[in-house]
Amino acid sequence: MARVGLTPERLARAGAELADEVGFDQVTVSALARRFDVKAASLYAHVRSSQDLRTRIALLALEELADRAADALAGRAGKDALTALANVYRDYAREHPGRYAAAQLRLDPETAAASAGVRHAQMTRALLRGYALTEPDQTHAVRLLGSVFHGYVSLELAGGFSHSAPDSQQSWTRVLDALDALLRNWPAPGAP
Repeated sequence: MARVGLTPERLARAGAELADEVGFDQVTVSALARRFDVKAASLYAHVRSSQDLRTRIALLALEELADRAADALAGRAGKDALTALANVYRDYAREHPGRYAAAQLRLDPETAAASAGVRHAQMTRALLRGYALTEPDQTHAVRLLGSVFHGYVSLELAGGFSHSAPDSQQSWTRVLDALDALLRNWPAPGAP
């Protein structure tokens, strides 16, 4: 019998909170059961496995990120939009490190296609229209932005920039300046 008050959504949210506290890689059905002071078996009425739980947390994180990005991008274009989107990712990762890690979980194609990840790509492409990029360069630029944002944020969270000057915020600002300049002056294919 399902425990009263437990739902897949409540478990995903509690799992996301747990991920922020102990790390996404430590989230399991057993760990979540301990949080609710129930036997793990009682959670299986709501989630199929630890992988199912982790997928639900990833979907929650992608949705939260997409909502924040949509709010931040509203009415912005060009560098202002680029900076707003970048800061959404950085701020979310700082506030919710476990959820941010969850948002990087590889999803099966069907789940990914139904996730808020699609909204992320659409918003990034909308931002890039302000830079007049066409395909396939737009796809290259989406990948570039995702790589730079994720790479910087991951290194920063791991303490990779805390050992030397200038401070991380100054570098972040310069990285965004450089991305804006690159997007405004995107090289032609095969250009030296």
